[in-house]
Amino acid sequence: MLLKIGELAKRSGLTVRTLHHYDDIGLVSPSARTGAGYRLYQRADIARLHQVQALRRFGMSLADIGTFLARPDASLATVVEQQVAVLDKQLAQAALLRQQLLRLRQQLDAGEEPDLAGWLTTLELMTMYDKYFSKDELANLPFFAGDRKRIAEWDALVARAKALIAAGTAPASAQAKALAIEWMTMLERDTGGHAGLADRVNTMQVREPGLQALNGIDAAVMAFVGEAFVQARLALFRKHLLPAEIDHMEANCRTRAQQWPPLIAAMRQAQDAGLAPGDPAVAKLALQWLDLSRDLGGDDPATHARIRLAYEKEPELMVGTWITDAMKPYIGAALAALDPGA
Repeated sequence: MLLKIGELAKRSGLTVRTLHHYDDIGLVSPSARTGAGYRLYQRADIARLHQVQALRRFGMSLADIGTFLARPDASLATVVEQQVAVLDKQLAQAALLRQQLLRLRQQLDAGEEPDLAGWLTTLELMTMYDKYFSKDELANLPFFAGDRKRIAEWDALVARAKALIAAGTAPASAQAKALAIEWMTMLERDTGGHAGLADRVNTMQVREPGLQALNGIDAAVMAFVGEAFVQARLALFRKHLLPAEIDHMEANCRTRAQQWPPLIAAMRQAQDAGLAPGDPAVAKLALQWLDLSRDLGGDDPATHARIRLAYEKEPELMVGTWITDAMKPYIGAALAALDPGA
């Protein structure tokens, strides 16, 4: 069966102009033409069009699609499998919404009066979380999964932070530093000690005003806790570093602090993937690690030796780093492979 371009456009929901463009760039070309030169599409052409449209839905550019389809291992079966995976995810998200609605119905059946605003916020929040986390990850985030005890703990901690801010408490105060350590400890706990999850939680918190309104963790709270955490770490380092070294650290430690979480997450991902510490991809991460480390200790090896000693003597310095005991030897080996003196 052969289809003219107008009929294919109608059946596929695409425009004739789009099909012309696909032909012009060699992405989907008709296998035949009429005596008058009109395009005729057969089954194989439509199968390729299916691949193109599926890959477009995955966010690929037309240039990248052309490169992908030129690979010998590219197949329609692979693309269909990917489509099925995407639909499975959408079905799982729909199931989450269904569960939420069932809980609402149970409240109504029990004669309870649900807070409509809270319900709508929950629906908004579910959509919001879907942008950043998979179904399995959501199931393990207690503040999404509805762990009331954990949520109450966070509400209390946020309230304490706001009270300190309202009272004009300095981030360097003992109260603020203790709260920051508690905050980071809870965040590590509630992200399963996974730096990648923590980084996405932070990104979502910064980008989503609706989430800030819901949990009260606005820009002022984040800035206060962040600076208090810096001050808590500096206080621990002061026990082991020289005054000039502390001055350098304090002047530079905030500059690229946001680059640490994704780097630590990438190191863990490399370790979980079984990459050797000397693998080129890991070496690239190790170079970034050394570069960021200069913000803390400069270029003097003696300073870095004292920093390592501080980490050994002050366990609280590991709080909020998301560096697990299992990661330490791996990171050390990656740095050693890059530089035997590291």
